[in-house]
Amino acid sequence: MSRKPLIAGNWKMNKTGVQAVEAASELKRLVEGKEDVEIMIAPTYTCLYQVSQSLKGSSISLGAQDLYWEKNGAFTGEISSEMLVDAGCSHVIIGHSERRQYFNETDETVNRKIKAALDAGLKPVFCIGETEKEREAEETFSVLDKQIRDGLKSFVSDDLADIVIAYEPVWAIGTGKTATKEQAQEAHRFVRSLIEKLFGKPLAENLRILYGGSVKPENVRSIMEMPDVDGALVGGASLNPLTFSKLVFFNNN
Repeated sequence: MSRKPLIAGNWKMNKTGVQAVEAASELKRLVEGKEDVEIMIAPTYTCLYQVSQSLKGSSISLGAQDLYWEKNGAFTGEISSEMLVDAGCSHVIIGHSERRQYFNETDETVNRKIKAALDAGLKPVFCIGETEKEREAEETFSVLDKQIRDGLKSFVSDDLADIVIAYEPVWAIGTGKTATKEQAQEAHRFVRSLIEKLFGKPLAENLRILYGGSVKPENVRSIMEMPDVDGALVGGASLNPLTFSKLVFFNNN
């Protein structure tokens, strides 16, 4: 595979500062010397700077779980891209299904957030995925098509060199259900083909597409064997450093 795999951990609303630093420090120890896989963790906002300090001297990247599209202003409770960079972030997750479900995230706001992230030099992890109802109605591809077209509206290929797309079937997030490796490959192949259609072959060939949805040490290797799966965006299994490190070492088993 010419695309370097990325294993990313979304810690969601878990861990205090002390707990986050302990977990990050342990992960740093466990994955030391692992250079053929890129690793990123995304703690809560309040832990970002502390974790950034504990990751110094490692190859682990720091990500945030969201951002706001304005640089500053009267937006109580929001965090800007510049603040994330200042805290030590190189990546930011945008459009996660939980943000869409609980906090009224739309394809339009995702688009604005991706622009803000790229303008600040952050690498967006752009999340897409269908609900169980949409899959049962055979709407998976139309949902992904709309999310990608609207989320990346007004961009050109040169803008998107640093973007990562994460396909997360909503029905597989935190449910214990996992898409089969064939289902994952089918969706990833569709995404790559659409990116080629919209932005050209060079971007499509270099774009990393992650799978997310109840990824565990038991299933990660078979999913990663698929030609269009370039990594994983991991939720619950990323909270335990030992478990997460087993995902990072998927190709050593």
